[in-house]
Amino acid sequence: MLQSGLHSRLAGLKTLFLNVSRAVTRDILISFSPTAGPSRLNTTEKGNTGKIHLPRGIFQSLSSQEVRVVVTVLNIQQLGMFKEVNQTAQVLDNTVVGITVGESSISGLQDPVKLTFPHRQLPYGVTPQCVFWDPSKGQAGGWSSNGCDTQPEDNRTVCSCDHLTFFTLLLNPALDGSTAKALIAVATTGCGIAMAFSVFAIAFCVFIRCRFRFEETIRINLGLHVNLVGSLFLLNLAFLLNSGLSGRTQPRTCRVLGGLTHYCLLCCFTWMALEGCQLYLLFVKVLGIYIQHYLAKLCLIGWGFPILVVGVAGVIGSYGEYTIQTMDHEVIAHLCWITSEHLLVHYITNCGYFGLIFLFNMAVFGVVTQKSCSLQGTAAVQGYRKPWKVALVAAGLFCLLGATWALAFLTYGISSVPVLYLFTILNSLQGIFIFMWLVVLYYPKTKETPGSLSYIIKHEKSTTTSQD
Repeated sequence: MLQSGLHSRLAGLKTLFLNVSRAVTRDILISFSPTAGPSRLNTTEKGNTGKIHLPRGIFQSLSSQEVRVVVTVLNIQQLGMFKEVNQTAQVLDNTVVGITVGESSISGLQDPVKLTFPHRQLPYGVTPQCVFWDPSKGQAGGWSSNGCDTQPEDNRTVCSCDHLTFFTLLLNPALDGSTAKALIAVATTGCGIAMAFSVFAIAFCVFIRCRFRFEETIRINLGLHVNLVGSLFLLNLAFLLNSGLSGRTQPRTCRVLGGLTHYCLLCCFTWMALEGCQLYLLFVKVLGIYIQHYLAKLCLIGWGFPILVVGVAGVIGSYGEYTIQTMDHEVIAHLCWITSEHLLVHYITNCGYFGLIFLFNMAVFGVVTQKSCSLQGTAAVQGYRKPWKVALVAAGLFCLLGATWALAFLTYGISSVPVLYLFTILNSLQGIFIFMWLVVLYYPKTKETPGSLSYIIKHEKSTTTSQD
């Protein structure tokens, strides 16, 4: 019984021993496979075997004339080893590769050791990460990526590490079925809430625009807010239609629905950019610039520019059914969106476009915050605005400029699931924050009060005029 138990534990361990001279003048290439174990690499060998590249600098630094290179391939599922507490990532093929040269520990290599892990094309959202086992991490040890560089390719990942130990490739998880369903439920509920408050915000802007008399600048601002909130309403509506109809539509209908969703998203981003431009004109170019039919021209940009982008993307066939999969290629969600074959369109028109808008709007937000803080300390408004109201106005302005959308850049890797929840919830609250921001900033307007938007604008204009 003892012999059979020992045999079962050693079944997942395969080792290659090589005696290498210190005077070696070339690099060493070794192949490894979870099933066949490690071996000297045949230069004509092809297939899905992994590869280890040992630089000759390792051997030149050794004191002895001959050293033993030991390469060990472990199947951790059979051995029951290298299990991190609360580990969410999956070890590729349950394979860990250990490398030792001689009797001493080797680290700080200038020319790194390279391990090539072959694999099939990973599902979208799965992030490979090169790691090694660190016994000092936590109570029982854990995976660490210090000193290792990850270079993912289509059907393989190359790990470059500056030391020798036990290595593997972690696959940070994509969404599982239960998480995806929970996120869809949260997003659906959030879209309903956002649509309701978008309607309230539009009705509020129309009401105060008709009820009170404002100068032209304030009327333009209200028109901008109505268009931004309207684009948010359409985006949430498009998402609800998409999640409800995708998977049961004809390919042509799905392409149209995918293009419509993309158009609404680009409209939302564009109106956020226009809001930032308007704030820049108000708080930086404070003397004012008169443009005939200004709001109509903004509408032409805000609703017209996305049509051009979507039109070009549609011509090259970017839209269709997009599926969200687990690491086992189980389909957990269908969407009518930009297809997997045209992800470059998504990176350019969505990620790149919003990235530029976000950088500009955050710069404007910094200027507006600095101006508001300086004005807060003046005798005219000192003590008038309560801290909670200032914080609420700042939060609303933050959402108005689309800062919550920047969380989308963090939805990769180990932290993707909690960030996805945060992204979904905050963007659901975007409509609420904008509505509250509008109420606090624009109502009541029976008289001009210190701290109101019109007062701040006039104060900035008068200050700039006096300086000139």
